[in-house]
Amino acid sequence: MSASTGNRERLEAALRGEPVTHPVFAVYDGFVKTRPQVDWPRLFGLGLGLISHADVIGHEHPNLRIEETTRRVDGQVRRDVRWITDAGELHEWYLDDWKQEHFIKTPGDYRIMRRAWEGVRIVPDGSAYAASERDVGGNGVTLGNIAGMGLGRTPLMVLQVDWVGLEQWSMDLADELPEMLELLEFMNELKLEEFRQAVLTPARQIKLWENLSIQTLGPAQYRRHLVPLYSRILSILEKADRRLLVHYDGQTRAIADQIAALDFDGIDSLTPSPEGDLTIAEARRQWPDKMLWCHPSLGWYRDDGDALVRRIREMARDAGPTRFCLMISEEIPPDWERTVPLVLAALRDG
Repeated sequence: MSASTGNRERLEAALRGEPVTHPVFAVYDGFVKTRPQVDWPRLFGLGLGLISHADVIGHEHPNLRIEETTRRVDGQVRRDVRWITDAGELHEWYLDDWKQEHFIKTPGDYRIMRRAWEGVRIVPDGSAYAASERDVGGNGVTLGNIAGMGLGRTPLMVLQVDWVGLEQWSMDLADELPEMLELLEFMNELKLEEFRQAVLTPARQIKLWENLSIQTLGPAQYRRHLVPLYSRILSILEKADRRLLVHYDGQTRAIADQIAALDFDGIDSLTPSPEGDLTIAEARRQWPDKMLWCHPSLGWYRDDGDALVRRIREMARDAGPTRFCLMISEEIPPDWERTVPLVLAALRDG
């Protein structure tokens, strides 16, 4: 495709497996909404694309009431969230955007969380997706998001990242805490129902925000807990002609063969060293047919211009010739005023 072809057309062509001659470089919509210091109109004018996310399901809870309060503490905003059920109450709180306490702290809290989700009605809702597609226009694509149980992950990752916290989660998983495993089995069935409803919406690509930490989970637990669920999710999506991408921005070498055996359409936010532990060339050899949504390491943007351009062109070469793009998906690049235009020019000019 020519350099004048829009980002949507080029991304969709890459997803179809057509040769990528002018790679897309796109940013998550979340950064556009939360980083007002960036001159987004200028960067979009230079050719930066947009990757938007839209929730495609809703939840109706008969056994849960949610209360949120905010107050200022020493110049910061404290936000308290309470999930209230007839079996007890769960509490978490934040200072500004940083979580200070998780919902689940004791074995009994797992049972309260289950009660919060008993009887939930999961419904498809394509309205946010349609609105996002109108807003994105020709400058990118919208990915379907399944939020509610955490921020849109599989249940084991929801427990680790959103509801329990890494330390307690690690101990409870190692101990095979019955309350944890019972909740996990219950949540897995709800996750499958979420996907059954999500495929009733127009979203073609649906994303799991796994934020997988294989260093703490380990390949054996990945095989035990995640692979079977992924397989069942993929079966639902295949029957509906929908595709799945997973946000794996960290280290994946230890499970690269297991990932290869799963029919993921894409690996989202794939990041080379030091954040990840696979080079882009290694990832392409391991996963020849998967869409690689490549995230240049943030450290690259601190290089001089020639070094940055060289790294970007190597990334595009190693990811190609088909099924890849580049993205801003972990944080805004340092010195974005200089570096983002350099990346766009390097990809445009080859």
